[in-house]
Amino acid sequence: MSAILNGKRVAFLVTDGFEQVELTGPREALERNGAVVDILSDKEGTVRGWNHDKPADEFAVDATFEGASLDLYDALVLPGGVQNSDTIRIIPAAQKLVKSHDSARRPLAVICHGAWLLVSCGLAKGRRLTSYKTLQDDIRNAGGEWVDEEVVVDGNLITSRKPDDIPAFSEQLVKALA
Repeated sequence: MSAILNGKRVAFLVTDGFEQVELTGPREALERNGAVVDILSDKEGTVRGWNHDKPADEFAVDATFEGASLDLYDALVLPGGVQNSDTIRIIPAAQKLVKSHDSARRPLAVICHGAWLLVSCGLAKGRRLTSYKTLQDDIRNAGGEWVDEEVVVDGNLITSRKPDDIPAFSEQLVKALA
């Protein structure tokens, strides 16, 4: 285990139906490097991940979007999953956290369908990013430049397309926090 991220804290923003590996993969990389990881959601208790289109494991929620203190977090991660991403994008408290975090220019890491929240927050405009391929029209219509690359870094924004990109995504996130 490396200690390059000791003292760093990262929040994953999810609702039920997030793509489980898009949380567990980056979380393992962050924790392996010494970061503390919290799961934030719209409700207390637990949230359920999905393995593509099948329900998977439950995860304990550390804080709600409403109750979270943004000052605690050095980075935010937005996993995908169609159900999660379609739900979270219209939750005002989640939008507020993401907008505030982006305004502070702290790392904001987004994978797959998680980019829908960026679109709904108005944060895709003028940015170069990637996502799952079905979101490219949404991103372009929101004023973003969509590209088909494994991982894209645009200032504080780190984006990837799909679960296959998790190693490169995690590497860029750790690099941004180190």
